[in-house]
Amino acid sequence: MSAALQQASVIRSRRAILDRAELVCRPGRLSTFVGPNGAGKSTALKLLTGSLKPDQGSVTLDGEALPSIAPLALAKRRAFVAQTPLLSFPFQVHEVVAMGRTPYHGTTRASDDEAVIDEVMGLLDIEGLAERNYLTLSGGERQRVNIARALAQLWDHETTHTPWLFLDEPTSALDLKYQLRLMQLLRQLVKRDWGIVVVLHDLQLVQEYAHDVVLFQNGRLLGAGPVDQWLTPVTVQQVFELEKPYALGAGSSSGAS
Repeated sequence: MSAALQQASVIRSRRAILDRAELVCRPGRLSTFVGPNGAGKSTALKLLTGSLKPDQGSVTLDGEALPSIAPLALAKRRAFVAQTPLLSFPFQVHEVVAMGRTPYHGTTRASDDEAVIDEVMGLLDIEGLAERNYLTLSGGERQRVNIARALAQLWDHETTHTPWLFLDEPTSALDLKYQLRLMQLLRQLVKRDWGIVVVLHDLQLVQEYAHDVVLFQNGRLLGAGPVDQWLTPVTVQQVFELEKPYALGAGSSSGAS
């Protein structure tokens, strides 16, 4: 089981913003994409979700060509939280989270909707926001609501498929408390054999919580593998074109397990 790119390229104005990427992400491991702005991280993530098609190469999800999976079936197997989700209508928070249950409408799983919505809102600590207008929330509160919606989309205990969750900079608007809570939650989900792929800029969070890291630079993959092998002072220096090796923190006991 995996989410994979095979020689995948995305070309804009005759320039490859992602160049012949070869990548395999596996369930049960928290995978992170790291690199400078414009390095191709978000582009690779969008390819894996199917929201962007490669100009060359292919994308597979658990061995199936992504374009061959019917949209409704795909919606039950993968969810994506963009860096800046677009929602401009004054829905209440519980209505936004309920949008994640749309793929189950008209099925026997729809009877689980309310319980699922309550459960995922609890996981993101947004029960107290349930009746609030989404547009009145802070950036961090909106981010937690969007993540809860994505969890609701995948929350099916009877599925035979791996749930795949793709997150583009999900901690960018969160304060420290909720950054750590989110990363701890993601670690718990991968223990249940979810596939989770996250674009992150905070190298401390990558070091503490991720299993694998994929390093991007100028549209190319420079390396991929276990964090302790690939996220080093020298590789960080190379990827970010720093003047000297970057001294990473020693890690902490704040929650990775």
